[in-house]
Amino acid sequence: MKSIVSVLMSATLSVVVAGSALAAGPAPAAAKPDLAKGEAAFAMCVACHAADGNSTTPVNPKLSQQHPEYLIKQLNEFKSGKRANAVMSGMVAGLSDADMTNISYWLASKQAKPGFAKDKDTVALGERIYRGGIPDRQIAACASCHSPNGAGMPAQYPRVSGQHADYTAAQLVQFRDGVRKNSIQMTQVAAKMNDREIKAVSDYMAGLR
Repeated sequence: MKSIVSVLMSATLSVVVAGSALAAGPAPAAAKPDLAKGEAAFAMCVACHAADGNSTTPVNPKLSQQHPEYLIKQLNEFKSGKRANAVMSGMVAGLSDADMTNISYWLASKQAKPGFAKDKDTVALGERIYRGGIPDRQIAACASCHSPNGAGMPAQYPRVSGQHADYTAAQLVQFRDGVRKNSIQMTQVAAKMNDREIKAVSDYMAGLR
């Protein structure tokens, strides 16, 4: 049996811990994104990504309707240098965490414009890779992470549907060649793909709805 002293000490400790927890109170809520400030801050991005994030230049990505968590991650990694890009590193250098959050949530609120596949000769190959992967080289289906319609998975994997094929292909090549280093999963996938496969699946994703 416990002694009276040990019981009293245990009870006292419980009261102190409980009191400390109550004094601390609930964790402060994250600041709510300010979409108006996000739109204003995005003004410097319009030349490359268009006023609503639907870039019309094939080498510059469409950003509208992208998952905000993914955009925030990319902006932070441009700023830290984890994702190397001279233009973007300069653009984000002066952005605060709040700026990045506001911009990302504003972009997520904009409707993405659909794209389309252009190469009918490789669309079947692109679909096969996207939906079934390349089993003999242990390449997983793109759909397993980016969803069957290319909408991605919020906070985990980006939206790829309607993205410019030129941009997607360039990113896959950069992952394959070790230029882009901020996703181990994509580096492992792209490392096993040849140029024709990269071009085919990138073109197919551009037409996903």
